[in-house]
Amino acid sequence: MKVKVWRGSITEVKADAVIINLFEGVKRPGGATGAVDQALGGAISRLAEAGELTGQEKEAVVVYSLGRLPATKVVVAGLGPSSGFDLEGVRRAAGWAMKAAARGGCRTVATIVHGAGIAGLEAGAAAEATVIGSLLASYSFRELKSAKESAPHGVEELIVVEHNETKIPAVEAGVRHGQVLAEATALARNLVNRPAKLITPTALAEVAANIARQGLELEVLEKADCERLGMGAFLSVARGSDEPAKLIVLRYRPSEGRAAGGPLAFVGKGLTFDSGGISLKAGEGMEAMKADMAGGAAVLGAMQAVAGLKPAVEVIAVVPATENMPSGHAARPGDVVRAMNGKTIEIISTDAEGRMILADAVAYARSLGAKRLVDLATLTGACVVALGNVRAGLFANDDRLATEVEEAAAKAGEKVWRMPLDREYRDLLKSDVAEIKNSGGRPGGAITGAHFIGEFAGDSPWVHLDIAGLALTSTEQAHTPKGATGFGVRTLAWLAESAK
Repeated sequence: MKVKVWRGSITEVKADAVIINLFEGVKRPGGATGAVDQALGGAISRLAEAGELTGQEKEAVVVYSLGRLPATKVVVAGLGPSSGFDLEGVRRAAGWAMKAAARGGCRTVATIVHGAGIAGLEAGAAAEATVIGSLLASYSFRELKSAKESAPHGVEELIVVEHNETKIPAVEAGVRHGQVLAEATALARNLVNRPAKLITPTALAEVAANIARQGLELEVLEKADCERLGMGAFLSVARGSDEPAKLIVLRYRPSEGRAAGGPLAFVGKGLTFDSGGISLKAGEGMEAMKADMAGGAAVLGAMQAVAGLKPAVEVIAVVPATENMPSGHAARPGDVVRAMNGKTIEIISTDAEGRMILADAVAYARSLGAKRLVDLATLTGACVVALGNVRAGLFANDDRLATEVEEAAAKAGEKVWRMPLDREYRDLLKSDVAEIKNSGGRPGGAITGAHFIGEFAGDSPWVHLDIAGLALTSTEQAHTPKGATGFGVRTLAWLAESAK
C-alpha cells in the first residue's frame, strides 16, 4: 500500500473515505473531528447526543458526506475512555476504522493521527501507531486464491493528514517507521500462513536471500557444514525428512557507530512442519503445525525491518530450518546425540524438537561473536496453558536484557510476561545416560524447555520468548485477521533500535 503525509485540513483532502475519532462520552467534538462535524452541519454531534455514536473502543461509525466534503464517507473511530489511552489504543482504533473505511470498494483513505491532539501523545509515535494499525488491519493472505479472488483489492493508498506544520517532520518520520515495521510484520505473516509444501527449509533460505539484498550478509549452512561443526542436535531432528535442512544466517553491520554491548543475536525456531517425528502428534489440528516456524519467520521479518531502519547495533540472525518427520531415518526416543558445544543429549521425545534445533543455533550464534541472545519459538503447549493467548512467556538469565526486551515489547504492543527459571526446574532435565535430556515431563514444561535452551547460551546474556500462544489467532482482532499474527517482529526491531 502506498502511504504518504499530507499537510492541511482533513476537511479538504480528496479521498474515498476520511477517518476521524472521538473519545467515549464526548458529545461535541473539537479539533479535526469538530471541523468535520461543522462541515457536515453538526451530523456527528447529533449522532453522539442521540447515543448512536458513543466513542467506545471498537466502534467505527460511517457517515456519508453527501457532497459536503471532498471525501465520499467519514469514519468516526471510537477511542474509548480518554484516561489511560495509549499507543496500543491508537493501533486498535486505526485498525477498526480502516476495516470500516475499506468497505464498499474504497481505494484511497485519509486519516488523522490518532492521539496526537487532545490525548497528548507524541506526534511521531502516534503517527507510527496509526500507520501500523491501519496497514496491518488491511493485511489479507490471498496468494493461493483463484485469479479473481486474488486480484488487487482493498485500500491502495493511505494519506496521513496533519494540519500543524511544526509536527510534519515528526509525523513523516513516524509514518516511515510504521510502514517499515508493518511491512516486516506482513512478511512474517505470509511465511507462517503459507503451507509447509511451499515454505520448506530451502524456500525459507530463498526468502532470507531476498532480504539480504537490502544490504545484509547471508550464510546458509548445508547438512555437510552442520556435520563438520558437530551440530548433532539440529541434525537429529532433520534426519526423518526428505527436505534438506538449512541453517540460515543473516548479518547486519552498521555503517557507522556501534552499540557498546556488542553484537545482538536473534535466533528463531524454523520448524517448517512438525509432525512430532517418531513421537507422533495427534492427527487433529496437525495442519496448524505449518506455523511451527513462526519464531524463524519473526526473526526474518525483524531482519527486513533492521535493514530498513539501520540501527547502531550489529545484529546476527540465525534460523535453523528443517522439518520434523517420522521415517526409517528419524531419531528415536532413547537416542543420545552430541550438540555443537559438545554436550550430550538424551532424546526423551522427538516432539521436543524445537529446543534441539535451537541448541545448536544458539551455540552457533555465540561462535559468531554474539554477546546478547534472544530466541523466539513456538516451543511448548505448557506456555499456552500458563499464559493463554494474551502474553508470550519470557525467560532470562540476565535482568538487564530481560528489561530491555520487556520495554521493546511494550513499545511494540506485544505483551510478554517474565517466568521463573529456578534451578530446581533444571534438575528435571537430569539424564542417567547423557549430560541432559530434552524433556523433563509435563510439570513446568515451558520452564524446563527454556532451561534446556539456556544450557547452550552459557554465560551470555540470553532471553527466550515462548510464543506458542501468540503465533496464530482464531479470531479477528483490530489489526490482526485470523491466522498468522507476526508476533515478535516489532519487539525485535525495537530492541535493535534501542540497544546500547
